[in-house]
Amino acid sequence: MRTTLDIDDAVMEQVKKRAAERHEAIRDIVEEALRAYLNATRPHAPCKLQWQTEGGGLRPGIDLEDRNSMLDSMGPLQDR
Repeated sequence: MRTTLDIDDAVMEQVKKRAAERHEAIRDIVEEALRAYLNATRPHAPCKLQWQTEGGGLRPGIDLEDRNSMLDSMGPLQDR
């Protein structure tokens, strides 16, 4: 597939140098780098949290399943 990319000049100079050293096409170097990146990137499993409270439980009106209600209970952002 043909495509056009805007690549930082310094990065492209390194790609050209590597291609020349290895007697390979620039395309081969870019494909190799993309494959390595895609194979190394793995999505993280969702994190499961367990909420613990101190002092006898939650304040009235706090719902741990409702992120917005927790943020609202903390007050305006500038107070945090």
